[in-house]
Amino acid sequence: MKKQSKVENPQVSYREMLPNDFSAIIALGTAVHGAGYIDDSNMNIWYNKGLLKPHGGVEINANFVAYLGEKLIGFRLTYAINQWEIDSWCSPKLWLHPTDKVCYFKCNTVDENYRGYGVGSQLLKLSTQAAIKQGATAGISHLWKQSPGNSAVKYFTKCSGVLIKEHPERWNELSKQGYECPACNDECHCVAAEMIISFEK
Repeated sequence: MKKQSKVENPQVSYREMLPNDFSAIIALGTAVHGAGYIDDSNMNIWYNKGLLKPHGGVEINANFVAYLGEKLIGFRLTYAINQWEIDSWCSPKLWLHPTDKVCYFKCNTVDENYRGYGVGSQLLKLSTQAAIKQGATAGISHLWKQSPGNSAVKYFTKCSGVLIKEHPERWNELSKQGYECPACNDECHCVAAEMIISFEK
């Protein structure tokens, strides 16, 4: 597919993610990350992990979308504290934060034609603000080091992200289950950079 020319100073609108965004999110996520990464089977699960009612109060949504007119150009999925599993790809002893106060930045995706305008950074900022209201003091993520120009790690670093540990083969098992990594011909051998952002200054 031919890459479009960049839009001059796009007027992007941001809001909390809603279920009626799911089809557009799956389409954009598949285009950017490859087939099998995000689909109908996991979209609702991932979305619900970002919803939390602190102390039984008003529900806070840590998932956000970015639109240019009616076109979805970006989205951020974030898991609220205590609503995600700390697995073998995580290094909690190195976080310097209580594990029950750390959210998980699951997925940040921006249409390639609208990168460089701060869309990803703004989505992260909005999710961070929501995560703090949910009770988080920090957030971790696994950044795709093989992204074009290592852009994922560079952007997260610019947003105060600090490298914790590198994890080779992070998505290898997922690729054996049908995920088609856009950087690998067969099984995925990409490296994930485990990074953390501390919200407390």
